[in-house]
Amino acid sequence: MLDQLKHSLLIEGFPEFAEQEARATAIRLFEIAVVPGLLQVQSYATAYEMAAVRQGVSTTERAAERLAFLRTRQSRLSASRPPSLQAVLDATCLLRPIGGPAVMIEQLSHLETLAEKPTNVLQIAPLELGEDRPLNYPLVLLTLPDRRMMGYTETLQRGYLERDAETVAGWVSNYDRLQVESLSRGASLTYIRKVRKDFEDHVR
Repeated sequence: MLDQLKHSLLIEGFPEFAEQEARATAIRLFEIAVVPGLLQVQSYATAYEMAAVRQGVSTTERAAERLAFLRTRQSRLSASRPPSLQAVLDATCLLRPIGGPAVMIEQLSHLETLAEKPTNVLQIAPLELGEDRPLNYPLVLLTLPDRRMMGYTETLQRGYLERDAETVAGWVSNYDRLQVESLSRGASLTYIRKVRKDFEDHVR
């Protein structure tokens, strides 16, 4: 599937990242404004992809192919030996109503389930961090079976898979600071539940 999508649906640099992500033994990620793809439920991912169709920048066929590829990526998290997962989500990821309240309730419930798994670490970077948030761009850090680390970030035009050890070490340092500044696992779960209940109040 990756070979089929490389040149038509994925931004430059992402196919190379996806190949390394599929091999990773540990995934650490940070996202702003939208729930990361690996953590999205089907309804949320569909709402996000169909928005691009309505805007005329994609087609229903392309959206379906991208959704199928996302499900393939997500399948690793439910494998018999999944990679360890650490995710820091900016609070805006939870507050932006992708797909409307009903979709957000499903998505937030899924995040609660993920956060309760002992093998996962899910934290929220609160809005109160303001300009002091240690990272201001989405980031994924991959640990490979040989213990090498790679980093990935992207712009609107392309993605960048970084292999330089010194550069990646700097990104890891910023990510570590972000985790320290973010809510604890327990406080993050409480925050997610609160936002989910706020959406539930909107549909009553």
